[in-house]
Amino acid sequence: MLLRYFYDENLAQASYFVGCQERGEAIVIDPARFVDPYLELAEAEGMRIIGAAETHIHADFVSGARELADRTGAILFLSDNGNKSWKYAYTGQYKYMPLIEGRTFYAGNIQFETLFTPGHTPEHISFLMTDMAVADKPMGIFTGDFIFAGDVGRPDLLEKTAGIVDSAKKGARQMFSSLQRFRDFPDYLQIWPGHGAGSACGRDLGAIPSSTLGYEKLFNWAFKHESRNSFVKELLSGQPEPPRYFAVMKRVNRDGPALLREISPPACLPFTRLEDVLANSSPIIDTRQGGAYADGHIPGTINIPRDSSFVSWAGWFVEYERPYFLIVDPESASDVIRGFGAIGLDNCGGYFETTALKSWAEAGHELQCYNTAFPSNVAEKIRRGDATLLDVRSRAEFDEGHISGARHIMLGYLKDRLSEIPADKPIVVQCRIGIRSAIGASILRSQGFSDVSNLRGGIKAWEAAGFIVDRR
Repeated sequence: MLLRYFYDENLAQASYFVGCQERGEAIVIDPARFVDPYLELAEAEGMRIIGAAETHIHADFVSGARELADRTGAILFLSDNGNKSWKYAYTGQYKYMPLIEGRTFYAGNIQFETLFTPGHTPEHISFLMTDMAVADKPMGIFTGDFIFAGDVGRPDLLEKTAGIVDSAKKGARQMFSSLQRFRDFPDYLQIWPGHGAGSACGRDLGAIPSSTLGYEKLFNWAFKHESRNSFVKELLSGQPEPPRYFAVMKRVNRDGPALLREISPPACLPFTRLEDVLANSSPIIDTRQGGAYADGHIPGTINIPRDSSFVSWAGWFVEYERPYFLIVDPESASDVIRGFGAIGLDNCGGYFETTALKSWAEAGHELQCYNTAFPSNVAEKIRRGDATLLDVRSRAEFDEGHISGARHIMLGYLKDRLSEIPADKPIVVQCRIGIRSAIGASILRSQGFSDVSNLRGGIKAWEAAGFIVDRR
């Protein structure tokens, strides 16, 4: 048997290639949209991908199941559970096996048994895997967004992103029942989850790629609850704000995403096109690091630095209904475009290389800047109320501890709440270490706020400088 782990750092998303070497057949579990790595592995190992299996309708990335079915003829192994409104709608186009509790399917000698594990979503399933060539007992479970290392999947996404009223508490109760069932499973079973640390599909995910059920029974907080009511209360508290794009992804993956062969790659544009793009009020995303953007940027653009979370923040701020444009280093352009495509942002109108900024300035156009603030320089202004301190971290982070007098608006909601921010005095934007606040500062500058600074090092630097953090 061949088991290969694939991980997308930008989305903290895991997928799995499971192959039977004797029969030359393989199945991909929860495939990502860009399927070439699976195809390349199959070719290298002399295998044929016969199936794509999904644990649920994903909210945080475009599924590659349809792509694999189109390119390889793979069978779709998809859940047939849940509400009619949230069932896969594109299965008539491909070979399809609907999965319910107890149904099995195979890749050669490898058996997958379907377990109905609702909670994160109503249709969620997991796959109990047995290598029938060498064993009569299962090796492990592909748990998707059910059990993670150190956490379990959040049940509130349908309610918060798709508006399904009262689905969060119902999902939390289902999650409790699913976990109780797993208490009787053998401790030796390996757990292969669908996400790692940094995913918004849970609250406190561990960074390790796999675990065992026995370990999770001992140390995962979710298994410590004997009372359903106490479990539901803890599961629903402190969940991170779901990115705005999650609602789009649920519909895309339910209805069937566009195939990659249907999408034209965006072109590199000359800087002379910048004026037209700006005149049309088209969004332009500058992907340089925050310091470079602060030192000089084209007015009206916003900054989403290319780091491990840039795709998620793009999903908060880039609209799916209209073309957007990028400013990007030439060597990273393809990776940025691919990252945006991983969440279905296929409507890129083109991109400008970072050299366009120099050409823009040489043509006599303005480059904007914003300031960098240091704790020692702004602490007294903030104390006196002569500057507005804007904390753009999550609500949970803010509640754990914040700078006295800070106004809290989570970064993802900033554009919707600009009217709450006084424009008559300087604004200092702050997060944990200064990365999210750089995005926030760029949004404020693009919306006409003139005196904006980013607190370098965030609240961590504030504490390191000896200033007080309110933890009441």
